[in-house]
Amino acid sequence: MLKLIPIAQQIKISEEVLISELKAQKESAFEYLYDNYSGAIYGVILRIVKSEDVAQEVLHDSFIKAWKNINSYSAEKGRLYTWLVNISRNASIDKLRSKEIKKTSKTDSVSDNVHKIDNANSTEQSIDGIGLDKVLDKLPEDLRFVIEQMYYKGYTQSEIAEEFDIPLGTVKTRARTAMRSLRELLL
Repeated sequence: MLKLIPIAQQIKISEEVLISELKAQKESAFEYLYDNYSGAIYGVILRIVKSEDVAQEVLHDSFIKAWKNINSYSAEKGRLYTWLVNISRNASIDKLRSKEIKKTSKTDSVSDNVHKIDNANSTEQSIDGIGLDKVLDKLPEDLRFVIEQMYYKGYTQSEIAEEFDIPLGTVKTRARTAMRSLRELLL
C-alpha cells in the first residue's frame, strides 16, 4: 500500500537557508526547525532534568528563546544544532537551579515514587531502570567517548573528527561498532 508523506516532511532545506528564513521570522521555518530538531534536543534536556514534564517545558522555552534570539546566531561559532543544544543545556541547568524545581523535588511523596517503580515494566522504563550509563560503561573508552559526544553533547561525526583530531572514518567506525555493541548488550 502506498503511504503518503506530507509535503513538509519531504522537503529538506540547507541549514543556511533555514537560518535565513528563521531570521526573516517565517513561521514555516520555525515549524521545520521544531520538526527536525526537537527530538534530539528533547533527549539532551531529559538527560539533564530527568523529568519528562520538566523536559517538555524546557524544550518549549528553549525553542521560543531560539526563535527570539535567532539574530544572535553566528555560523562561524558553530552549527545551528550546537547552538540549540547550548540554549537547551543552559535552560535545563537554569531550571534545575530554580526554586520551583527544588520545591517540587522535596515534596515528592513516597506514593509518587512507588507509582514510578510500579510502572517500570515497559521496555523503555526498564532500560532507564538498569541505567543506560552502566551499559555505556561496558563499552571500551574510545567507543563510549564517540557515543557520548554524539548523543549527549550533540556533536556530529564530522565535528567530533575535527574537534578531537580523529579521522572521520575512525569516528564513523567507532560509532557503528558502539551501536552494534549496545544492541547486543541491551537485547
